[in-house]
Amino acid sequence: MLIPALDLIDGQIVRLKQGDFDQKTVFDLDPVAKVKAYCAQGAALIHLVDLDGAKDPKERQLGLIAELVAASSCPIQTGGGIRSYHDVEELLELGVSRVVVGSAAIKDPELGLKLLTEFGPDAITLALDVKLIAGVPMVATHGWLKVSDHSVYDLLAQFSSAGLKHVLITDIAKDGMMQGPNSELYAQIHHHYPKLDLIASGGISSLEDLKILKNLGIPSAVLGKSLLTGAFTLPEALALWPND
Repeated sequence: MLIPALDLIDGQIVRLKQGDFDQKTVFDLDPVAKVKAYCAQGAALIHLVDLDGAKDPKERQLGLIAELVAASSCPIQTGGGIRSYHDVEELLELGVSRVVVGSAAIKDPELGLKLLTEFGPDAITLALDVKLIAGVPMVATHGWLKVSDHSVYDLLAQFSSAGLKHVLITDIAKDGMMQGPNSELYAQIHHHYPKLDLIASGGISSLEDLKILKNLGIPSAVLGKSLLTGAFTLPEALALWPND
């Protein structure tokens, strides 16, 4: 599945380079119109990142998210600063289909397991931001400022026991750089966990990048900056990699 993504700050569509708020590009686009357009073009899921919520959960753009859910004819997946059970519950009650949970589940695995158990694996996407340390994919937290003691494989083993289905993997070094994804990393993870809906994120810049990921058997990929900058269109991408 190909998943168009929109990063949101103060109601605007933006892109950050490697998660740095000081390296922000603002796009003169209406989020509601963009979501409607992506759905009309064949998207089966939209990925929203609430960067205000990521900075401060009290600033979560709940009104905008509710408006986008209401306007969208396809399901919405959203995250950004999800810290608690209540945060997940609140977003699901707004009509969001899946909530993306990252650092909170890594710091408190019991919370992550509880979310998967109580809301069900279809309602939760585990987000793991990866930094390669001596070739080992280690998971970063706190907006990528800290590297945890956990490898991707440690965490996937732990959460798979609770029925984890969806995992979003971002290679920090690739995000927002438009230099191609870390295909080798995704291939390794997919080899170890072939039944997971592995969602590749970061660096996709061309249809050739998509061909490589698809040929590797990667189940899903997020398309952010590549669509916003016109590197290719969603219909072009879906012609190559149809949503199953």
